[in-house]
Amino acid sequence: MSRNSASNQETNGVDHLYDVAIVGYGPAGATLANLLALRGLSVLVLEREADVFPLPRAIHFDGEVMRVFQTIGIADALEPSLVVAPGMRFLNAEGKILIDWKRPTDVGPQAWRPSYRFHQPDLEIMLRERLAQYDNAHVRLRHDVFAIEQHADHALLRVENLTNGRLLKLRARYVVGCDGARSLVRRLLDTELEDMKSHERWLVVDVLLKRDRPDLGDHSIQYCDPARPATYVRGAGQRRRWELMIMPDEDAAEMALPENIWKLLSRWITPKDGLLERPAVYTFHSVVAKGWRKGRMLIAGDAAHQTPPFMGQGLCAGIRDVANLGWKLAEVIRGRASEDLLDSYESERSPHVREFIEAAVRLGSIIQTRDPEVARRRDAEMANNPEMFTTPNPQLGPGAHNGDGVAGRIALQPFTPDGRRFDEVAGYQFSIIALPEAAKAAMTGAGGQYAVHVAHDERTRHWLVGLPAKAALIRPDRYIAAVGQTPDELKRLFCTEHIAFT
Repeated sequence: MSRNSASNQETNGVDHLYDVAIVGYGPAGATLANLLALRGLSVLVLEREADVFPLPRAIHFDGEVMRVFQTIGIADALEPSLVVAPGMRFLNAEGKILIDWKRPTDVGPQAWRPSYRFHQPDLEIMLRERLAQYDNAHVRLRHDVFAIEQHADHALLRVENLTNGRLLKLRARYVVGCDGARSLVRRLLDTELEDMKSHERWLVVDVLLKRDRPDLGDHSIQYCDPARPATYVRGAGQRRRWELMIMPDEDAAEMALPENIWKLLSRWITPKDGLLERPAVYTFHSVVAKGWRKGRMLIAGDAAHQTPPFMGQGLCAGIRDVANLGWKLAEVIRGRASEDLLDSYESERSPHVREFIEAAVRLGSIIQTRDPEVARRRDAEMANNPEMFTTPNPQLGPGAHNGDGVAGRIALQPFTPDGRRFDEVAGYQFSIIALPEAAKAAMTGAGGQYAVHVAHDERTRHWLVGLPAKAALIRPDRYIAAVGQTPDELKRLFCTEHIAFT
């Protein structure tokens, strides 16, 4: 238990007012807690489980998410345990490569590599250990939230301490539900889920290798076989994952029996090669909540949206949510922005995550084809169109950016002259990136309030010129708030308060 845990305190707590209460202590909740604590807010985390779930679940995140972990301060410690993912291959029923979808493995625009494999328990432990360093963050494990009441200046949470049955009342200015697909907070918002019409049963099997199997490879492989669509994913360390589609006439419980799992895996691996670490049957859903905020309650991560795993973006979406929401809560609670800023959270994030989910649904519909004739036509189309799959790079929806051109898109992370990544200088705050000819105006306009990176390096200069812009105002979540090209635009950029974009 972390040293900032309050789970053993038996005081009711109703007299204490936290800035933010977070329901759920998975990756999204733990990341949000760290970001809020970094901004100096008082944070309460409530989690019904006693410890980190010890088995693999999510296994992929991208360079943008790694950038959030950099902001928190865990990226350097996390990196040695990660595996850089080189891409995905699509094979037909005969084993022929239809598409070799490569991902770069060198450092990209985020100043990190574009794609990583990881072990979720290791990440969660690291996030919790980092949060334990803050005196303004308090964690109550084995505490179950069962009701939330909204008042004029706070929300009242009714909580049961599951270790002794004691009922508590706790107060916070805002409550964020990071409590998963069956979210209580979402139900209390009285919001509906928009169904994007993809619900298929898959058997997900995690294997811990007993010996090296380099022949399995580092690429993810989509086996586009109508007899049984399947996926192979290289995990961190000696972990490997297979995902196998369950046919409509098959019993999921029987399919998950070890003897049947080994039959399914026999084309790749035997019990001599590895141990079954975790078999689980999932129905891959594709839904987006219609309503992410109601007064002082908000939702994030799987509570707000769920995606099939074919793009590897489930965890990424939740981390993007909380990076977007965290700084906005800080601005509102510190009185630097009106509550209207919180409405930009859903308006920005919902269309952004929807684009990823729609891409995953399209990809899944292709991979999951079970009709042999449809599969033959698909194979021909894929073989003749090797560029048909790309990773989405969407712009945020309308919100806390000026909406012109590139505003609302993720920004480049420059390297400083001494080799550091610029976010280490900027912190979880606004910052400015400027060409040398706009640097004086940037520094004067920033007035010491924001960190400024002057683009003497060719990499950053090329990015600014390509926008096109002489300077860009970057939000704490690293998305572009506004850009300036002409003298008048630069003046407005640096003299306008960032909250004016809401």
